[in-house]
Amino acid sequence: MEFRDLKAQYRRYKNDIDSAILKVLVDGDFIGGAEVKRLEDRLAEYVSVKHCITCANGTDAMSLVMMAWGIKEGDAVFVPDFTFFATGEVVSFRGATPVFVDVDRDTFNIDTVKLESTIQRTLDEGRLTPKAIIPVDLFGLPADHFEIARIAKKYNLLVLEDGAQGFGGSINGKRACSFGDAAATSFFPAKPLGCYGDGGAIFTNDDGLAELINSYKVHGKGDNKYDNIRVGINSRLDTIQAAVLNVKLTAFIEHELDDVNRVYRMYNEKLNGIVETPGIPEGYVSSFAQYTIKLKDREERDKLQAKLKENGIPSMIYYVKPMHKQQAFSQLKLNDEEFAVTSELCNTVLSLPMHPYMSEKDVNRVCEIIYNKSKI
Repeated sequence: MEFRDLKAQYRRYKNDIDSAILKVLVDGDFIGGAEVKRLEDRLAEYVSVKHCITCANGTDAMSLVMMAWGIKEGDAVFVPDFTFFATGEVVSFRGATPVFVDVDRDTFNIDTVKLESTIQRTLDEGRLTPKAIIPVDLFGLPADHFEIARIAKKYNLLVLEDGAQGFGGSINGKRACSFGDAAATSFFPAKPLGCYGDGGAIFTNDDGLAELINSYKVHGKGDNKYDNIRVGINSRLDTIQAAVLNVKLTAFIEHELDDVNRVYRMYNEKLNGIVETPGIPEGYVSSFAQYTIKLKDREERDKLQAKLKENGIPSMIYYVKPMHKQQAFSQLKLNDEEFAVTSELCNTVLSLPMHPYMSEKDVNRVCEIIYNKSKI
């Protein structure tokens, strides 16, 4: 069994994907070109924003926004404690300080009550200047973006939505990657919309920001790539990956988002009362980058993971270690007591196989092991 079955997806769309790649090879159009432009236009239309700017990966997508906003040393950027390292890394990369915030136990996303109190405490301390918030759409579920927007407006903060896992999710019909002042996503192969390598994109309605990012991503170019008006980076999505994504985006829109939610409903129905299953708030849609259950404690979680492995069923722990305990951030000297929920989740979460091509037979096979967890 595959954790996320990219092979099944390829078998279904083999002819379309092979043809798209072959066309790029025949045309010899490997950097930029029509496929990249078509993808950016389609993504912007799907998300309902003015600008989509593709780049080399999701981390670069966030970094480019940080660069364009001028985030620098002495600035504070508020980041959830329960997320992948890159969300905090892009802040430190600019010389600024990531300020971690505990998360909501039910949604796994940033706790907005704790977010506001952390912003206020940072202002009271006076060492750092609050500048931005990076809420994460973890496991495919959008963060509480309308409340985050209220808080950001109150404290005059910028918002960068980290939609690396959230593409396709929505709140009351408003799609992930359309929230905040800008949004970033990743096309890493295992993401809801993934390519066959690395890739990323930035979304925004801000014309000036889009212009800046388009410059920064190609060595700070001006009118052309040999007219450099600022120091930038080299971060472009190559044309082969864009061609693959154009095929996959059609599949994602036509059925994959619906199918992954069908699998979610099967899991929840079969595991109800057996383990703590993910809940989706009213009005929300998740794109289920992961399907994550909670166990009683670390011992129960680790035993179940071992039993699943014995039966040929892969599972993953997202995340083993919270942000505030990463060695790279040890100089921040943070207090464990402020991150009680994140610490609990790191000891109890387990992500099960989840993808649009999963059959009910596969779901039943996973659930049978979990039904017998008391015997493990």
